[in-house]
Amino acid sequence: MKLAIVSFASILFCIGCSKSGGSTTPATTGPTVSIADVSQARVTTNSTFQFNVSLSAAATKDATIQYTTVDGAAKQGKDYQAATGTVTIAAGSSSATIKVTVNGDSTRQADQDFYVQLSNPQNCSLGTSGKATAIIINQNLLYFPVDNAGYAAATSYPGYALAWSDEFSGNAVNTNNWTFETGNNNGWGNGELEYYTSSTNNAFVSHGNLVIEARREPAGGFNYSSARMITKGNQSFQYGRIDIRAKLPIGQGLWPALWLLGANIDQVGWPTCGEIDMMELLGHQPNKIYGTLHWGSSVAAHESKGGSYVLPSGSFDQQFHLYSLLWDKDSLSILIDDQKYFSLPSSNIPLGNPFNNKFFLIFNIAVGGGWPGAPDGTTQFPQRMVVDYVRVYQK
Repeated sequence: MKLAIVSFASILFCIGCSKSGGSTTPATTGPTVSIADVSQARVTTNSTFQFNVSLSAAATKDATIQYTTVDGAAKQGKDYQAATGTVTIAAGSSSATIKVTVNGDSTRQADQDFYVQLSNPQNCSLGTSGKATAIIINQNLLYFPVDNAGYAAATSYPGYALAWSDEFSGNAVNTNNWTFETGNNNGWGNGELEYYTSSTNNAFVSHGNLVIEARREPAGGFNYSSARMITKGNQSFQYGRIDIRAKLPIGQGLWPALWLLGANIDQVGWPTCGEIDMMELLGHQPNKIYGTLHWGSSVAAHESKGGSYVLPSGSFDQQFHLYSLLWDKDSLSILIDDQKYFSLPSSNIPLGNPFNNKFFLIFNIAVGGGWPGAPDGTTQFPQRMVVDYVRVYQK
């Protein structure tokens, strides 16, 4: 019989080790360490993202872990400041923090991510979450860069003088001109799916433009949020030329509109008050707009007439276009880039013509509704309508 000879060194090597699948791996030592994710809104100045590093139990001796930042959509130097080092959790404690500086910015854009990776633990071992994700929330910031290319309108017209305008040149929506209609209001009579808010998440002013933004997000019990702005009670108009320079959103289920309602709607109701749709677009028809007039003594007696215009090339989200209304006591005409595509003489409207009264403006993006249908998997959010200005000229 031969005795097996086992070296003392091999015995030492196996102490504290485990065998698995024919390979030898070190046993875990000490409590496990993990790092929590961070999600935080970006601000215009540099800010600190603080990552919590924790042990499964208090350390019996100082535990150290190395860390380094790793790019995702957010890039080192541009979006955040790279950080590498060692974090120490003192004996008797179970947590410490890692701080990373995120660079300030004001640009509304998609949220961005980066990571903090842990490695080389001493007196502890890595748990399953040895890597944290940081989300930089950019979607609510208030600068939205816009390409100003598109139709350049005249700034004056023979026989007309500028009576009122909003150039959106301030830092916020001018509340002397606009108020917000909020809620869903039973789909606004159209089966709409959005919840309108007064939040700057859905309407804000950025470097000379008004931006109305529709989002796919929970809001007021609905799955979409947007904004609906009106001049009712602030500014109303009778006759003249109205110019609105705007760039439109597109996509299945989107329904942007630039329109007017009779200022006496609370007294006489719709459609008796009259409605002037200077521009409506159905998102699945990105190169086509509609202009329509509505009137009638009751909903049952509702009448409408209108026209449509198709771009010879491209779509209405690519550049600014000029949407105009020419309006006097004898007729109403709707134009795109100074081209008239619909006109109706007042003589074609029965007695009680509402278009000889004052009207107020409405800007909104509806989501869903009986006319455009609901969004589907092809619809991208957020979607934005950008308005350069609205100007009212009168004789």
